[in-house]
Amino acid sequence: MSTGLPLITTADRRHRLGRRHRLAPSARAATPGQAADAVVALHATDAATVHLSARARLTEGGPAAIEAALYEDISLVRLLSMRNTLFAVSTELAPYVDASCARSIAAKERRSLLKHLAEDGQGLDAEWLARAENAALDALDTLGPSTGSQLSAAVPALRQKITINRGKKYEAETGVATRVIRVLAAEGRIRRDRPRGSWTSSQFRWVHTEPWPALPAAEARAELARRWLYAYGPATEADLKWWTGWTLTDVRKALAAVAPAQVRLEDGGTALVLPGDTAAEPAPEPWAAFLPGLDPSGMGWADRGFHLDPAHRPALFDYAGNIGPTVWWNGEIVGGWAQRADGEIVWRLLADPGRAAAEAVTAEAARLAEWVGDARITPRFRTPLERELTA
Repeated sequence: MSTGLPLITTADRRHRLGRRHRLAPSARAATPGQAADAVVALHATDAATVHLSARARLTEGGPAAIEAALYEDISLVRLLSMRNTLFAVSTELAPYVDASCARSIAAKERRSLLKHLAEDGQGLDAEWLARAENAALDALDTLGPSTGSQLSAAVPALRQKITINRGKKYEAETGVATRVIRVLAAEGRIRRDRPRGSWTSSQFRWVHTEPWPALPAAEARAELARRWLYAYGPATEADLKWWTGWTLTDVRKALAAVAPAQVRLEDGGTALVLPGDTAAEPAPEPWAAFLPGLDPSGMGWADRGFHLDPAHRPALFDYAGNIGPTVWWNGEIVGGWAQRADGEIVWRLLADPGRAAAEAVTAEAARLAEWVGDARITPRFRTPLERELTA
């Protein structure tokens, strides 16, 4: 029976989101690393998302401040991690993300590449791959930050072509450079440096770096689960499994190590929070936010019913379940936004949240437009409403 459990209301959950995700103005972060830690990790599949997600959570600073965190003081790094997806995390959290998620992904990437090499039939094996990797690292030491094309020009082995899926309809010849670079990056032996072009570009340069310190995987999963519960609780076992991509066994072991408390939700269900984290959350001041596609606040749960009207989902998500740019009011998604080719920020509210909300949304749109300046943003995963607004 759940009747004796503490109740966390939908309003409490929205208050938590505003404060803990640092979206309410009084809760905004001083640094990009703090902004990332607030939501555990920033989605980084789309280069612009990291910057726009951090922007929404920072007290001040333009794109250059986020670039400095990524490429100068290295307080923020991109890792192929949860759900085999690229995220940006603080360097303080990175070893835990590496041990709990990235390390197993890297092992799979290496096995997959070795399988393709073996099936190609040219005698390319683990020894050949090791030599190619060492040559690529030596080239980075000599050249400094380099693109994949520059590395291929400097390392003959990276120009090697192999045939994958031989004998099948989708047989294809491909170069090994991208796959070798992906393995090295997954293992933390290289990392993404400044892209060619602006902060919206995904054509990264690469630099040689040292792998993260080895941590016990179980310890790392427990720490990641603890941080996730603080940022996203109340949440369920299913939410954590979806967010991490872990097996159900690993999810349950991590939660057992955290020993979360159970709470009751307004819809009659139950969820988990950190031990002792059951008190009602004071309401922050009213706040509006313009969040980019794939922002963690929209993607942090498998079940998003507490902050998203199901009727609005078709307009705001693509066919694969990726959320597009969204407009928020006090912890609830109330619309979507886009940037037109001439740079204008446009938006549409899918409900009527009232006059105060409309005024706050207009002011936040102006703040976003000033921050973006001359840059142009086209989400990698386009949604129906975003396409309509830019048509």
